[in-house]
Order: sequence, then C-alpha cells, then structure tokens
Amino acid sequence: MTTYDYDLFVIGAGSGGVRAARMAAGFGARVAVAEDRYMGGTCVNVGCVPKKLYVYASEYAKSFSDARNFGWDSNKPAFDWPTLRDNKKAEISRLNAIYDRLLAGVNADVIDGRGRIIDAQTVAVGERQYTAEKILVATGGWPHIPPFPGSEHAITSNEIFDLEHFPERLVIVGGGYIAVEFAGIFNGLGSQVTQLYRGPLFLRGFDPDIRAHAAREIAKTGVDLRFEVNVESITRGSGGLQLALTDGTSIEADTVLYATGRKANLEGLGLDNVQVELSEFGNVVVNDEFRTTEPSIFALGDVTGGMELTPVALAEGMAFARRQFGGLEYAVDYDFIPTAVFCQPNIGTVGFTEEEARAKFGHIRLFKSTFKPMKHTISGRDEQTFMKLIVDKASDRVVGVHMMGPDAGEIMQGIAIALRAGATKALFDTTIGIHPTAAEEFVTMREPWTED
Repeated sequence: MTTYDYDLFVIGAGSGGVRAARMAAGFGARVAVAEDRYMGGTCVNVGCVPKKLYVYASEYAKSFSDARNFGWDSNKPAFDWPTLRDNKKAEISRLNAIYDRLLAGVNADVIDGRGRIIDAQTVAVGERQYTAEKILVATGGWPHIPPFPGSEHAITSNEIFDLEHFPERLVIVGGGYIAVEFAGIFNGLGSQVTQLYRGPLFLRGFDPDIRAHAAREIAKTGVDLRFEVNVESITRGSGGLQLALTDGTSIEADTVLYATGRKANLEGLGLDNVQVELSEFGNVVVNDEFRTTEPSIFALGDVTGGMELTPVALAEGMAFARRQFGGLEYAVDYDFIPTAVFCQPNIGTVGFTEEEARAKFGHIRLFKSTFKPMKHTISGRDEQTFMKLIVDKASDRVVGVHMMGPDAGEIMQGIAIALRAGATKALFDTTIGIHPTAAEEFVTMREPWTED
C-alpha cells in the first residue's frame, strides 16, 4: 500500500480551497494547503470584501446631501483617500489572520509558496516535494488586460484598491459587474469617471430591463457612460494618460482601470506535467465530482470557469470534501443561485432572465414596477427603483426575479429561498407584505405587464 505525505494537497488558499481543506481535515484527512500570495484569495483581499467596504465609503457623499431635506444641517466634508485605503488594509490583515487560524484549528499544514504539480501524486513548493493521494487545484482567476499599444499603463482590480494617489480622473474599460461597481465607487468618492464598453449596453447576461434601467440610473449619478467604443492606445503625456478611442475621440485620465475579464490562474502550476484537460477558454475541465481528466487531481471554483461567485466556490469546496473524504453523496445545485451587483443603486437577481425564460418555458407572464424609493420623496435624490417578476404561465411558478434599488442584494437573498422552494405567483400574492418597505412590492404586483 502506497503511503503519501498527505491525503489531500490543496493549491490555493481562497474561499473554495480553504473550505475544502477545513472540511476534509474535519473528516480526518491529513491536509496541506499551499498559498503564494495571501490567505483568503481574491474575495478577501482584492474582491468582494474590500469592494463592499469601498461601496460603503462611496455612498456617504450622497447621504450627506440626502440629509439636508430631513432637517440635518449637513455639509459634505473632505474625503481622505489614505484613511479609507489604510483602514481597509488593516481589516484585510485581520481577515488573513482568521483564515490562518481556521486552518491551524483543524491541523492543516499551511505551506508558503506556489504549488507546482510534478506528477499525478506530487506537488513541489520551492525546492521541497510533497506527495498526496489527491491534489486539489483552487487557484481562482486572475485579471486579464488584452495587449494593445500602451496596455502597460493600465491597471486591474488587483491594484485599484491600494493606489498611492486618489485618481481625480478615472477611465474604466469594461462592461461587467466589476467595471460597473468600480465606476460607482470612484464616482461616489469624487472622481470624474468615464466608463467605456465596446458593446451596445453593459452587464451582458443580465435581464435586459435591468441592463437598460442600470444605464439610466448610473448615468444620473454622473458617470460618463460611453457604449460601442474601445481603446486603441494609451500614451503618457504631461497632463496624464492620453487615450485614443475607436470612435476617433480622445480622453485624458490619471488612471485607467481595465476590467475586461479574468482568466484561470494556472501560470507555473505544472499542469503540462499531467493529463489535465483545459477548455478552449483555458479553464480546467472537471466532471460533476470536480475530478479532472487526471483521476487524482481535482479542481473547483473560478479556475473551472463556472459561476465566479464566492458562495459557489464555498459550496463546491463542501461538496468535494463530503464526497471524497466524508463518504457522502453530495452535489452542488446550481439552480436559482442569487447574485448582486453592488453598483449604485444595487442590483439583485435570481433565476432566469426574460430571454432565458421564454426559451425554456415558452409562455410567460411579466410583472414590472418602477417607483421612487420612499426615502427620496423627501431627500430629493433623482433615483428610481425597478422590480421585475417572471412567471412560467403553465405552472404559475416564479422563475425569475430582478431588482435595481437600495438593498437589492439583501432583499434578493430571501427571494432566492422562495424560488428554490418552487413558490408560485399565487403564493407571492397571498403573502402579507411588510409596510412600508420596497420589498413589499414583490407581493403586491397584481396586474401583468405583459403575458404570452
């Protein structure tokens, strides 16, 4: 019988890798985790946690203005970028230490360095090699800037949090949720923000009504949205960075943030030493057990090209450990996974878009509502909340819910439970609302906007 150093060797200490390691160790496995950058991965260090903190910071400017019509003699104070940046760093350091303690608490070995696969049962970290019965790749994704003249002048979401100087003029290139969120953050903090997107409308993959509503609301906040345009080149001049655009215009900026996509973080991992298949997009191909085409090597989270959400990686880590080390038949259910975009106002969504619902169910009913949030009837802020329900006409089941407005993410978490439970529109209609809240609108929309 072959004896290995470890039952499981995890490469990458992000959300999915740490969860898999902790649960496997809890089942009695001997576990090691190699990490060459920071504990907690993208989410904790350069993703959802610092992003949400910066969203909070950026919303204060609007709140100072809102307060005046509520009787507060408030003036907008000066914003100090180093205070926010350095307090964020302190919080992330605290969270890094928590991840270290979590792994130490289950006696998992943490190895500092980049794991490199030597063969199907061996991982090297630095000069030392370790053997394992199973190897788990959980190295996540990495921002990608496409090559073009002057691309070296652009930065990614990895660097934007810790800039030495606050960018008074910021250009953001991209149309996904990362680009949209940072446009709102830096606009709220006081930057002059221009967002460029090569397509006709950003947030591809979201419901079309949400996309259109988001464009209107975000433009109201002062973000200069420019669609169907891209960057041809960036040069550094005396006044800052000069961007030549594909529509023949130019723009000047202090900082250019590229948020045009992420790729699997596989560089230097040694996958060419084993029989691990990659997809056409460079992601690790796995089956429903997260096993690669090399039987002893597994992968999960963003590196596999699925839904790039921290809770999904956590769920996959749990499912992997339960199946491989707990003897439990456990699979992740990817239906009705809610998500939020922390733009301003927020977007919350769960289930099918209108196009997806038509394709799957054929006949659907749509319910829509647009209204001014109660708070802004006095604050005077020009902002509209939008809500949409999509119902399968044959079964009356609610199969899609989409919202843009304050606290949309918080509201959508509860709605997601209802959709996973198979709630019908009739059940929504007979649920008593909480008054006065925006969320009660979801149980008071009676007349279909359209049906077919």
